[in-house]
Amino acid sequence: MSNRMDTFLIGIDAACQPVIDRLSETDSIPNLESIIEDGVSAPLESQIPPWTPSAWPSLYTGVNPGKHGVYGFVDFDGYDWEVVTADHVREHTLWELLDEHDRSSVIVNAPVTHPPDEIDGAVVPGFIGPENPGTHPKGILEEVREAIGEYRVYPNYSRGDDSYTDEEKLDEYCTLARMRGEAFRYLADEYEPDFGFVQFQKTDTVFHEFDGNPDHVQRIYEATDEQIGEILEACDPKRVFVASDHGMGPYENYEFRLNEYLRREGYVEATTGGKGMPSWNPIRDQLREGDDRTTWEPSTVERLAATAAKAGLTPSRAVGVLDRVGLGELARRHAPSGVSRTGAEQVDFPGSRAYMRARTELGVRINLEGREPEGVVPREEYEEVRDELIELLAGVETPDGEPVFGEVAPREEYFWGPYTEKAVDVLTVPNDFEQFLSAQLRDGLFGPPTEPWNHKLDGLFVAAGEGIDAEADLMDAHLFDVAPTICSAIGIPYSDRMDGHVLPVVGDGGAASYPPYDDSPASGRDDGDGDEQVEERLSDLGYLE
Repeated sequence: MSNRMDTFLIGIDAACQPVIDRLSETDSIPNLESIIEDGVSAPLESQIPPWTPSAWPSLYTGVNPGKHGVYGFVDFDGYDWEVVTADHVREHTLWELLDEHDRSSVIVNAPVTHPPDEIDGAVVPGFIGPENPGTHPKGILEEVREAIGEYRVYPNYSRGDDSYTDEEKLDEYCTLARMRGEAFRYLADEYEPDFGFVQFQKTDTVFHEFDGNPDHVQRIYEATDEQIGEILEACDPKRVFVASDHGMGPYENYEFRLNEYLRREGYVEATTGGKGMPSWNPIRDQLREGDDRTTWEPSTVERLAATAAKAGLTPSRAVGVLDRVGLGELARRHAPSGVSRTGAEQVDFPGSRAYMRARTELGVRINLEGREPEGVVPREEYEEVRDELIELLAGVETPDGEPVFGEVAPREEYFWGPYTEKAVDVLTVPNDFEQFLSAQLRDGLFGPPTEPWNHKLDGLFVAAGEGIDAEADLMDAHLFDVAPTICSAIGIPYSDRMDGHVLPVVGDGGAASYPPYDDSPASGRDDGDGDEQVEERLSDLGYLE
């Protein structure tokens, strides 16, 4: 490159100090260690909820979900839902603001950026977009593939696929990390951007898929660190930032089945029909059959399963009978995945007073009259019902006598802005993020965590390079602070709508008023293959039940 990149942001999903410390002991991440040693680092407090599809948009817009509108993997319309896309993020991204000031950007693999923004530079979307996402400029993905040989957003196997060994799966993880680095270097060479952002996702997935296996974690971090080193050598940025969307750690206590608890307290009604909780699995099955949709409706077979369940013949009971004659495994292997969903007991959303819609929302939604399509709680009773729920849930204890929740609070304590109404009404924040929340109706209120490793609140922030104050006090650094800090580092005003503040690693460049976000889809956006592959690729990640 003939011109040095001004500012480079490295996104490492789920990176946090405990993980970095363990890897440093084995000299597995020399390039990251070098950045940390040359600059300043600190824990970066995430938002609530601390999950990828909401937290990354908060990081790169600088606003809370009440302003950008994305709270999780899916967007709800009444009791129905669809997978979120960049069109659901209703605030200007960091690279859009840079574009306003004639600063160019190259963005690779940033979550929830499909379809991409039209900016001076290049955007190749990442996680939660389709396998062949639309890019900016159009056709740039084909150029990348021609230049580096291949490029994929997702692994070429599904989680739980026993035809791949763990070693082969880790090979694929490392291949994806290499693709991110090579694609970024190619595009940076082509566009010579002022700002670069590359995100690595498998540093998160490795914990979910392999239960925090330290050897597997070390291997993907080594591959990621190698790519970081090669980018730094090729691009020679003036300053470097490292940020993560949340942390990661063991869940050593219980799984608490919140909807089962609400059912016992009279808030939740159950049914055996309908779609059940948001899940990638049934959508994946439809998409593999060529059905191009971003949501899911039960098939004829699945509806028959629901009818049979109402008569008492659930899939589990049916398979139990087949087990006794040696045919249970065959039935499990060939039954449509949606059969178990429609045949299983699930939340009757229209008939319930309050419920958890999806576990990653970390909260309870009231079925409010005039807001939900078939709301049953009168508006004049809203505050009374919400206060009842807060008091009730705040008192829940584990079998060991410890509180399940560290905080039970009204949504206004965490969200503000034009899209606050999209949030849950009552936030239920797990105690120290060691209690796993489930939205499923199951026998018993408590059990072992479905995932023994999951998200923690504290991620990581690092800054190094020209103009960075390596002695800065970064106490209380927050996810929302990253965008205004980078704006000030580059020398443009940040938006006065941002909720974060400029961290003292750089001087505060001041705020400015930017035009309101136009929530209509950007004209000319390239959707690539559209959403037909999104849920198929994401079906195995386990974030939704």
